[in-house]
Amino acid sequence: MKYRNAGQVCISPTRFLVQEGVYNNFVEKFVAGAKAIKVGDGLDKATKMGPLANPRRQRAIEAHVEDAKRHGGKVLAGGYPIGEKGNFFEPTVIAELPKDALAMSQEPFGPLAIINPFRNFDDAVSEANRLPYGLAAYAWTRSAKTANAIAASVETGMITINHLGLALPEVPFGGVKDSGYGSEGGSEAIEAYLNPKFVSQAGL
Repeated sequence: MKYRNAGQVCISPTRFLVQEGVYNNFVEKFVAGAKAIKVGDGLDKATKMGPLANPRRQRAIEAHVEDAKRHGGKVLAGGYPIGEKGNFFEPTVIAELPKDALAMSQEPFGPLAIINPFRNFDDAVSEANRLPYGLAAYAWTRSAKTANAIAASVETGMITINHLGLALPEVPFGGVKDSGYGSEGGSEAIEAYLNPKFVSQAGL
């Protein structure tokens, strides 16, 4: 999901918040997965990730990585352009990035994943809701109570829990806060095209 279309998807996750107890194991497996992704020609069946849309995107991701390094982030995978032709960039993973780093407030819109640990539920929700954006969120838990609390607490137009089920034609697609108003898709998208009539009648 993170590296689909080289991360150039509006609902691509950027900030991965992982509970401290499973943080190291998660990071190890995520980094191994990122390093295993073959980047290259989309016509090659072995390719799993293609190029960025243009040179500006490549420069933007480089700038995010350099800024992350200056802020003390740990680059655990990738971090560099690939080759001199095309706009290819390595699948990149940065861990323990402070909140004042650029990528923690601006969407990189590229193959850059940030993984930070959290201690408790309130800490995770606070970070999830910190930004003025709220298009999509994803959560994994084994607790039904926690799942319901996440759904109620995270300020986002869409959230999937324990699966990836966004952008299907039969469900609404839209954000909250600075990520927009209203929805497209699903029955909700028809509302803007309707002219409801209110009729109120007293006794005849």
